[in-house]
Amino acid sequence: MGAHDTEIEALADAARAALVREIDADGAWAADPVWREAFAAVPRHLFVPYYYVAGARGHERRWGESPDREARERWVRGAYADEPLATRLRDGELVSSSSQPSLMARMLVALRVEDGDRVLEVGAGTGYNAALLARRLGAGDLVTTVDLEPEITESARQHLAAAGYHPVVVTGDGARGVPERAPFDRIIATCELPTVPRAWLAQCRPGARILTPLATGLLALTVRDAEHAEGRFLPGAAFFVPLRGEGRAEPEGVCLAGLPGRARRQEPFRFLLALTRGTLDPLEAYALWEREGGPGRGRYGVTVAAGHAWAWLDDPQGPYAWPLP
Repeated sequence: MGAHDTEIEALADAARAALVREIDADGAWAADPVWREAFAAVPRHLFVPYYYVAGARGHERRWGESPDREARERWVRGAYADEPLATRLRDGELVSSSSQPSLMARMLVALRVEDGDRVLEVGAGTGYNAALLARRLGAGDLVTTVDLEPEITESARQHLAAAGYHPVVVTGDGARGVPERAPFDRIIATCELPTVPRAWLAQCRPGARILTPLATGLLALTVRDAEHAEGRFLPGAAFFVPLRGEGRAEPEGVCLAGLPGRARRQEPFRFLLALTRGTLDPLEAYALWEREGGPGRGRYGVTVAAGHAWAWLDDPQGPYAWPLP
């Protein structure tokens, strides 16, 4: 190891410790402090050997092998910033990223992982989240991570091996799950999906927990059996790269004409628009939102039953329910 490598490793250790303190101060691990040790141990910089930072002249590539020492230092500091990192661009479009660490911490705590759980991660990304899970569970074989793109799974595999973790990495369509590795106690998706894939339920044990991004929120479902699951959204917002990278499920293409300006600026209202897309027009959505006192994400939930899925406000059997794809 060269002198500059030693310096970079020392810088990485200090930056990682600072990131852990920052997430700790935010209280993200209060409900399950075991994750603090995982974040302190797993070196994020090994999972982002390069990434892209948006600037005035397009995207600047930061690279750990840069011949310039200051550039390497910028790279390692950025790797431990509490920010999402763009790791793959295609024609200028983001197709893969490493999620914001504090959001990952919040999601992993909300997943309620227990010793011995078999976990499926949908959206391998850089491999960093799978490494955190493997560290927490202490046995690589309990963790399976799946991604559609072979180049993503190949690089995730390399990053994981470099960091000393060996979860099972599968190339395939995450919406179909990984039946040959089932049954699972936990499923976590790190990419935006338009609905809850029914295949996941059939690959879960009764009582399993699913955590998935949906309509810019995070949905936590409890699985009853192969055809039934129900749960609510966590209170906070969450934005992810869509599954297969096919355009964000933000309410683009929705005409907001006629809505008061304050409605357009209200992020929880935009969540309602995304959730009820194709069922409620924006003016109907706004009338409901006003009538119900501007509900936040935590009042919404989703039920999957006998092949159908629907989103609801306050009560699965209540007056406000909207079919999901």
